[in-house]
Amino acid sequence: MTAPGQPTAGTGLLPADTTEDVRARRPLMALLPIGSFEQHGAHLPLTTDTVIACTVARELAAAHPVQLLPPLTVSCSQEHADWPGTVSISARTLHAVVTDIAASLRRSGIGTLILVNGHGGNYVLRNVVQESAGSGVRMALFPGPGDWDAARDRAGVRTPAHSDMHAGEVETSILLHAHPELVRDGYESADCDADDRKHLLTLGMSAYTASGVIGRPSRASAAKGRELLAGLVDAFGEYAELFAVRAETGGRDDARAED
Repeated sequence: MTAPGQPTAGTGLLPADTTEDVRARRPLMALLPIGSFEQHGAHLPLTTDTVIACTVARELAAAHPVQLLPPLTVSCSQEHADWPGTVSISARTLHAVVTDIAASLRRSGIGTLILVNGHGGNYVLRNVVQESAGSGVRMALFPGPGDWDAARDRAGVRTPAHSDMHAGEVETSILLHAHPELVRDGYESADCDADDRKHLLTLGMSAYTASGVIGRPSRASAAKGRELLAGLVDAFGEYAELFAVRAETGGRDDARAED
């Protein structure tokens, strides 16, 4: 049995909190995992980015008093359209959904929303965060490049970040650790190098890889996946502290305004 107010692990990747759990915990921050439904070569599932975003978000929720939201599972994957199974929505639709969620959270008393993004092609999320200033909901995009760099160093990831773009060492390692049942045989021989991809957004992924992989999944391991997640949890501490300080500052400003 789980005591009221304690985060509930849930079935699979979905949160299982009741409304009373949230009432008891009274979170001031929410985490929104954002993934995609796109090809990840022959060894990882279409849901890879969603699984990773949810896994990261659950690790963060275990360490901080937040409201964990269910994921957005389809996003901006147009560059993967040449592979069967890939489904996308427009950047404007993703923008609208995220801002609507933020507005709903604000009405329920949650003033901070962290977008836990698992898909690098969701460029519009940076604009959503940029535009959130003055909206009544503070936002951040996590993990950022620096957060990933620190986690990669901690885990001993050998493939450079630019080379490890898709279904490579990092993504395969996280799934080997957290969801090994989702990793198919063959990742050990699925490496593909494509560092020169200047026109990726114009030509799509298929101009640079036949398999859909860009990276070196052969270097992946469950141990690296464990350390990658631990590194991201450590990196998130800066975000939690930042928003806690801002909340306290805002409270003092409000108090002065009432005097």
